[in-house]
Amino acid sequence: MVSDEVRNTRDEVARACRGLAADGLVLGTAGNVSVRVGDSIAVTATGSKFESITAEQVTVVDLDGAVVAGGLAPTSEIALHLDIYRKFDARAVVHTHAPTCVAVGCVVDELPCVHYQMLAFGGSVRVAPYVTFGSQELADTVVAALDGKSAALMANHGAITYGPSLDAALDSARLLEWAAEVYLRARSMGTVRALTTEQQAAFAAAVVEKNYGSVRAVQQ
Repeated sequence: MVSDEVRNTRDEVARACRGLAADGLVLGTAGNVSVRVGDSIAVTATGSKFESITAEQVTVVDLDGAVVAGGLAPTSEIALHLDIYRKFDARAVVHTHAPTCVAVGCVVDELPCVHYQMLAFGGSVRVAPYVTFGSQELADTVVAALDGKSAALMANHGAITYGPSLDAALDSARLLEWAAEVYLRARSMGTVRALTTEQQAAFAAAVVEKNYGSVRAVQQ
């Protein structure tokens, strides 16, 4: 029996996918999204078109990948999602074929930390070597690229992010595409000046000191 929470999560995954399509981060059936609820994972079914995906096209699997709800096979990248949940403290995973991320992943081995907002997913972003989609080898290379990070690029393929919630993983996916665009624009104008380790550390300290990014009331 699928819980109400899992049913609601299937709706949330479908809604998130439609949003990614509207934002131009996926095209057609490219990409996949999952959310973990306890020992269950709600994940997009293979062949689902993001612009029109429904909750019925979100399959529920257990932590071994066995289908427990839904009539469609899960994404071909299910091994990647499962390995991320096993390796990291993730509650949601978002894989896109965002165009600027794909472009950057075709030319560099690492996206440098060109803006302090990139510290949200660990600073510079590694590019996992190209491997055929849907393979365990791809899962292994991407998980390695995610070590100490919550975002990675996949050479000649796409991007992946994870987070403590679906909203957080989606925010990181959009931020990663923005950072890739900033990098490409900067590179077209000259030598890219990335933030140094010291500058990144100073920003991290300032975040704590000033409670950066948090909503707070005006002090009377």
